Amino acid sequence: MTQKHKSDQSIAVNRKAHYEFAFEERYEAGIQLEGWEVKSLRAGKVQLDQAYVILKNGEAWLFGGQITPLLTASTHKEHDPQRTRKLLLHSSEISKLIGAVERKGYTLIPLKLYWKNNYVKLEIALAKGKKLHDKRATEKDRDWQRQKQRGLKDFNRE
Repeated sequence: MTQKHKSDQSIAVNRKAHYEFAFEERYEAGIQLEGWEVKSLRAGKVQLDQAYVILKNGEAWLFGGQITPLLTASTHKEHDPQRTRKLLLHSSEISKLIGAVERKGYTLIPLKLYWKNNYVKLEIALAKGKKLHDKRATEKDRDWQRQKQRGLKDFNRE
């Protein structure tokens, strides 16, 4: 499980994932990046909404995460914004994830990209897809919480 530190700064959050999936466990993974990608992350040029994690040959990989290169990045190199990036996890965590994904039908979803002590970390979750009625229940609960907050604000004004 991840712990919050004062040095944690969020780079990107996958908001769509909370609506589409129900999370079981969360893991913190390092991510292998090139220099131009780190510069782009500092500028906030990243998207995780189409990304997913694949386990292949005993390694975890991030697919579909888009890091847009800066115009000031080096011009002598070809930049691929959607290249596959290796995730750094302990082998025991990877074997546990492989078992859950292959046997139990779970999916690995990237939730958030953040800084931790000058390293870029990716929070991934072991998740199951929500059915349509689950999504409706989530939306209904969100609306109820919003109405409650509005009611409290109105009550405090009086």
